[in-house]
Amino acid sequence: MSIFRLNHAVLYVRDLAESVAFYRDVLGFDYIEGGDVHRGAAFLRAPGSTNDHDLGLFELGSHAAASGAGQTSVGLYHLAWEVDTLGDLDQLAGRLAEAGALVGSSDHGTTKSLYAKDPSGLELEVVWIIPRELLTDDDRAKTGRLDLAAELAKYGPDARSGVGISRP
Repeated sequence: MSIFRLNHAVLYVRDLAESVAFYRDVLGFDYIEGGDVHRGAAFLRAPGSTNDHDLGLFELGSHAAASGAGQTSVGLYHLAWEVDTLGDLDQLAGRLAEAGALVGSSDHGTTKSLYAKDPSGLELEVVWIIPRELLTDDDRAKTGRLDLAAELAKYGPDARSGVGISRP
């Protein structure tokens, strides 16, 4: 017996409505109507997901302190959400920038990543993975700044991510 994937994540947030709007309007999650059976909670699902929910949000209120994870305490650094195509990553780069949430990007060789912060300041990653059949030794060896325009020119906007759950 072994674990084979992450089913969902649950985050504590300051403002539930603001967080739902961010994950729905910027990242494209679907709000699950009637899913917030717990007062101060909301549940969202990634497009195309078969999970009951992929993200649970629980409101703490405006008094909640910022996460000290990685600075003053142990804790989760970030969640990484995979996109289907390189074009999806490009579109999300624009949406995250427009929302003032984009805080960085990186070329990890085999993956191309955007980093953002949600309204509560929690960091997240959006990642596109080079398809295995297109990987080169140069890809495996490089890390650095992401040049998304160059990656789009190299692979095209319809290039599908190479790893993750099976898709139709």
